[in-house]
Amino acid sequence: MAHLSPSGREAPRPGRELDRRIVALAVPALGALVAEPTFVLVDSAIVGRLGAPELAGLGLAGTVLTTAVGLCVFLAYATTAGVARAMGAGDHVRARRLGVDGMWLGVLLGVVLATALLLGAGPIADALGAPDDVRRHVLAYLRWSAPGLPGMLVVLAATGALRGRLDTRTPLWVATAGAVVNAVLSFVLVLGVGMGVAGSALGTALTQFGMAAVLARAVLTGTRAEGVGVRPTRAGLRSAARAGTPLLLRTVSLRVGILLAAWVAAGLGTTALAGHQVVMAVWSFAAFALDALAIAAQALVGQSLGARDAEAARTVLRRTLTWGVLAGAGLGVVLAVGARWLGPLFTPDAGVVRAVAVALLVAAAGMPMAGWVFVLDGVLIGAGDGRYLAWAGVLTVVAYLPAALAVRAWAPDGGPGLVWAWAAYAGVFMGARALTTGLRARGTSWMTLGA
Repeated sequence: MAHLSPSGREAPRPGRELDRRIVALAVPALGALVAEPTFVLVDSAIVGRLGAPELAGLGLAGTVLTTAVGLCVFLAYATTAGVARAMGAGDHVRARRLGVDGMWLGVLLGVVLATALLLGAGPIADALGAPDDVRRHVLAYLRWSAPGLPGMLVVLAATGALRGRLDTRTPLWVATAGAVVNAVLSFVLVLGVGMGVAGSALGTALTQFGMAAVLARAVLTGTRAEGVGVRPTRAGLRSAARAGTPLLLRTVSLRVGILLAAWVAAGLGTTALAGHQVVMAVWSFAAFALDALAIAAQALVGQSLGARDAEAARTVLRRTLTWGVLAGAGLGVVLAVGARWLGPLFTPDAGVVRAVAVALLVAAAGMPMAGWVFVLDGVLIGAGDGRYLAWAGVLTVVAYLPAALAVRAWAPDGGPGLVWAWAAYAGVFMGARALTTGLRARGTSWMTLGA
């Protein structure tokens, strides 16, 4: 017999059926998450053939671009939560309206950010300390990629709307196709046409616009038939901005934590800083699997609460937490076993390799807790509990700051210092996130029912 929510809709059930739904959402989401970073990897491989100044310019400019887009990830999260809740309540008109409003907010923010990059490319390059032979490549990449920002942000919002409908397959196929198209365009424009770094930027911008068009069409299909207009409304944009602002603050707090970790490593010498870059890259890649589970939790919790089924939401919480901790433990074992061999993949420096090997053991020990944190983040985002997450992010940074300062001031240089730095980040920073989100999830304040 089907398990029905109070609204009469079929709700997630414990056991194998719910596990299948979690996997069906998480696996395609993981594929889409992994596909996106290939843009940077392919561009780096192609531009690297031009020379060190071009590659350095791509690196600096790419960091600026990914930071700007990363801060707008709330477009995906807020839209997922809102659409999922509306779908759970059976309000398909509201779900479609939220998707439309989210994409228009992405367009507007993209235009603002693009204008800022076009006008501020020079000062940004100077602030980053770009050498003279690198500066012109930084400017070329920022100016040619800036027009693609509206497309990039529409991709985020449209992906969130589709996830809210429990559709993670369409974003996967679009991201995969986009990675292939980007690789072809980058090769042709950079090496074939001879545009250099500018060609890499143009190829990325064109690809993102194409992805945005395909995803937007998927979101808008059937919209007019249900009486939902596709034009922006002032009230809708205000509502989307209000829903996203707390999640923006949460994202800023996470970025501050990452920057603090890099600042700590920089104060411990070149070996520690180089090792930190390797460990953080491995940690971030492993986090994709946990992010995929968080996306599944967002959508399923949002739909359960929209259907006014608190029991189903609590069941999703328990099951996704189990998946998150187990996945974190599995990833931790992989990192621990591979700790000695991962370093040489990134650098031949013996000192850095030794530092990475030990620091990765610390990171591996923190992976199960990271699984707990990522899933709880997804649960609370899916519940629309953005305000709490914003304040929790501030408290997390406040808790981490003394540990970061202590490590930078008193830890030894080199490998031993890197171990202390990662004990502070994976232990204190992630521990504070685990505590704040865990305490919230134990209660019922986050479980607001209805659309």
